[in-house]
Amino acid sequence: MAYLLFLDESGHDHQTCPYEVRGGIALHAGQLWPFIQAVRSAEESAFGNTLASFGSEIKGRILLDKDRFRWAKQRDWLDGDARRKHATSFLAKGHAGRDRIEHTAYGQACITLARDIFRLLHEHYAMLFASVIPAKVARPTTPRPPDLLRKDHVRLFERFFYFLEEKRDQGLLVFDETDKVQDRKFVARLHRYFTRTDHGRLWSAWIVPAPLFVSSDMTYPVQAADICIYCINWGFRLPSMGMNGQERKEISQEFGPLLARLQYQGDVVADRKEFHTYGIAYVPDPYSEWTQKKEEATPSEPPPKRQPFGRASNL
Repeated sequence: MAYLLFLDESGHDHQTCPYEVRGGIALHAGQLWPFIQAVRSAEESAFGNTLASFGSEIKGRILLDKDRFRWAKQRDWLDGDARRKHATSFLAKGHAGRDRIEHTAYGQACITLARDIFRLLHEHYAMLFASVIPAKVARPTTPRPPDLLRKDHVRLFERFFYFLEEKRDQGLLVFDETDKVQDRKFVARLHRYFTRTDHGRLWSAWIVPAPLFVSSDMTYPVQAADICIYCINWGFRLPSMGMNGQERKEISQEFGPLLARLQYQGDVVADRKEFHTYGIAYVPDPYSEWTQKKEEATPSEPPPKRQPFGRASNL
């Protein structure tokens, strides 16, 4: 058996998000099908049907948009039957003719499903890995060395390697297919790094550096990863590291602690040093190796220890 790391990204369009985040959730192969079934059931329980039936999908920017929280607060929390009835009507109507209670039901359904996804990730022993860089960091004008991965990508795979080494199990990378040209370039850099560098060759003992690509709208684990990555972008901060960009309080207050519980943490030994590490890494300058600067340390603030999952209260 093996662990599959389902990867997605957030903020790479450089429009509104304060950070670029790449990362995802690792699920053991034995948990994969039960998790997929559970997410589909939660989706139907929240909306009365799957979002795919209406040409949509589970994404952070859809479920956790500011309007969803505003709509959800328009009235008391609806019971499940009423929420499903009016949320289905909201999705079926399109933009025309939606009334206030349908907006409310849809907003509450979106938040309900996001909460359920975090609960299900915890129940299926998922581990969260991500690397974060400032959205406005400047790309160097010097050419990229051919076997160089950006520093934040290195941190991401490094943390996944530590986890796999601890578990003594193989790891597969599963990416959301986006732009085929860019995907091919990234895979080529990944292959060169894993075959030409000392770290890469070491990591290939546990990580298979030949990613699989899937369509996110048909892959629940990638959609769940999207929710986590979106929440990191807007609701997870490490102030002592200088990670203090704009945040959305409705996300940071409810989902920030859940991200901290889900992220990997472990005691590892590297370069003959023992230290505690975490699944979410903030990298202020992802191009430091590229420009031949001295590498900066990127520790993380310790999150709370993994705790029994508690369902958040309704809005």
